Amino acid sequence: MQHAPITKYHPQAGIELAGRRWPSRTITLAPAWCSVDLRDGNQALAIPMNVPEKIEMFNLLVRVGFKEIEIGFPSASDTEFAFCRELVARRLVPDDVTVQVLVQCREHLIRRTFDALEGFPRAIVHIYNSTSPLQRRVTFGGATRAGIKQIAVEGARLVKAAAGRFPGLRLEYSPESFSDTEPDFALEVCEAVGDVWQPTREAPIIFNLPETVQWAMPNHYADRIEWFVRHLASPETAIVSLHTHNDRGTGTAATELGLLAGATRVEGTLFGNGERTGNLDIVNLALNLYSNGVDPGLDFSDLPSVRAIYERCTRMSVHERHPYAGDLVFTAFSGSHQDAIKKGMDLRAGLPKDAPWAVPYLTIDPRDIGTDYEAVIRINSQSGKGGVAYILARDHSLNLPKEMHPQVGATINSIADAAQRDLSPAEIYENFHKNYVNLDAPLDVSHIEHNIVGADPGSGAEIIHLRAEMRMDGGTGILEGDGNGPLNALVNALERRGLKDFSLVKYESHSFGATSAASAAAYVCLRRARDGALFWGCGLHTSIETAGIRALVSAYNRAASL
Repeated sequence: MQHAPITKYHPQAGIELAGRRWPSRTITLAPAWCSVDLRDGNQALAIPMNVPEKIEMFNLLVRVGFKEIEIGFPSASDTEFAFCRELVARRLVPDDVTVQVLVQCREHLIRRTFDALEGFPRAIVHIYNSTSPLQRRVTFGGATRAGIKQIAVEGARLVKAAAGRFPGLRLEYSPESFSDTEPDFALEVCEAVGDVWQPTREAPIIFNLPETVQWAMPNHYADRIEWFVRHLASPETAIVSLHTHNDRGTGTAATELGLLAGATRVEGTLFGNGERTGNLDIVNLALNLYSNGVDPGLDFSDLPSVRAIYERCTRMSVHERHPYAGDLVFTAFSGSHQDAIKKGMDLRAGLPKDAPWAVPYLTIDPRDIGTDYEAVIRINSQSGKGGVAYILARDHSLNLPKEMHPQVGATINSIADAAQRDLSPAEIYENFHKNYVNLDAPLDVSHIEHNIVGADPGSGAEIIHLRAEMRMDGGTGILEGDGNGPLNALVNALERRGLKDFSLVKYESHSFGATSAASAAAYVCLRRARDGALFWGCGLHTSIETAGIRALVSAYNRAASL
């Protein structure tokens, strides 16, 4: 950007708002939601949805819980019109759902829109016209404020004249480009539309205040919303609605601040699909509320299926890092993150399901939105000791000693680094088994027998005699030794054969219920005599004593091979 003509840009001016209240407020209730996926979202698609796709999307929106759904712009095309008629013909609109349609303030388009609405018991007609100085100068060729206001007023009159046979009709008006319209003029136009419509407390008008293009920071939008709400002549007969876009990447933030500023209704789309950089992402905002203890009133408990239908109908894809819905948003590659997540999940294991959520790095319980923990921890070259241990414990009930984690983690990470990708849980177990479990070279011990041969005169503890066949470096032989247990007897047997160049540092074992033949796991750490290096091995067997012997042999073989 060093040589860019920066002087052609200028900072966006805010408005004067003394004593603004929105910064000290908290959102405690969800807004009324209106999905515009079938209109605003649809018009932003390279290939707009056809009627069957729009019906599938409509049914999804109903399932999620939307009570207001903008179904299209029926005067714009035959497909849009046909979709409206199909909803009526097939009686697909539940009794508690209100459809919304968009139309410009032009008589023939309004007439066509009402033809499309025939048979709907309830509907919202949404009219709009651009009001900003830029639009007045460029789009309308220098139109005056009075001329722009007259367009809105005439549109309201046309809708009111046609609404006689639609007792369930409501009006929504949008001063398009509200966020860069003079606040007093935006209010003036809305009040003029309200004067025509004559709303009541029981049947309020909707004033939808779009951030059609994001020119400024979200706090500027919030200031404008609070100014508008403060100056409404009859706030009890109006619903203030938000409709943000995402040009600056702050659509969600602007909407949240707009709710703090006094708005009570929100328009947006699933996953933020919309013109340019998109609309408000309703999934994002709803789950933001949910994660802060506010019931959003929308059901995203099976978010993967919502995403699947959305992607199929729109031919759009949800990014891997998309909040809540992306493939990688509940996935940790970082070692420190993995360790913290594992500890957090372990602590929750013994708590009630409704215990306060407190797992590091996870703002929400993945299970609440239909995702499990399979993808939370994945292993690549950046991963740490805790992630590998977590996956082995989760998928294979192998509870590795904490001191073993660093060595196993380093082994698996080096394999991932060589592969230049993350490893699947199956690959992690396969490589753990290959490098640590029941290793039989260069030393192989088989046909193991051990029995009690006496008691230690000093302590009275049992003395175990162990006998096993040995194969090493192409030769065979017999290992025999006594000890206070099978493991100690094997160590003494190796020493008798001149093969003990180590000391036993750690032994742990556990049993588990598994689908494989093994039902016991043991872990042994040896310290190599010549350099003090530590080597871990794991043994799996139906007998916990034999598992321990195999773990010691595995550790011995790692020390002999590395």
